[in-house]
Amino acid sequence: MTEILVLYYSQSGHVLAMAEQIARGIENVEGCSAKLRTVPAISTTCEAVEDTIPEQGHVYVNHDDLKQCDGLILGSPTRFGNMAAPLKYFIDQTSDVWLSGSLIGKPAAVFTSTGSLHGGQESTLLSMMLPLMHHGMIVIGLPYSESVLMTTSDGGTPYGASHLAGSNNDRSLSENEAQLCRVLGERVASTAKALA
Repeated sequence: MTEILVLYYSQSGHVLAMAEQIARGIENVEGCSAKLRTVPAISTTCEAVEDTIPEQGHVYVNHDDLKQCDGLILGSPTRFGNMAAPLKYFIDQTSDVWLSGSLIGKPAAVFTSTGSLHGGQESTLLSMMLPLMHHGMIVIGLPYSESVLMTTSDGGTPYGASHLAGSNNDRSLSENEAQLCRVLGERVASTAKALA
């Protein structure tokens, strides 16, 4: 079974909703499964802010999850045009994974959610791509053969799936956004399966 790790941080639930749609896309590919993992919140005072095991939802990621995956899809809300600190904090601690070379040649993709249409979607996606490239991964986006990219008025870019949550975080995923999430999952899963 080809396993794709969907690793995300979600504060208000929008990135989680995207991760679930991406997982659906992965599981649409025969012989592929999705493994959803998250990261804990962090504190500026260097103290634990969450239990070691979350009370609900997906479990926290560990380095073995990365080393054992056949593909990786990262998701984060945008923070000033960049990925959120909890995800960056985890990624910054993956030098042992980098040294092992276990992610080299595996497919990867990224997704994000923002409060405004011009709130940094593409720069956030690019910021998440950089460590993936340092790990030697093959970054996969969304091609314009997905006609929704030409007509969407909310989220969606060739860099990866995106969502416009609204300034009050009151917008659910549109059907276009959900479709692009599923397509992204399918593309990474199909690539991982072909490379296996």
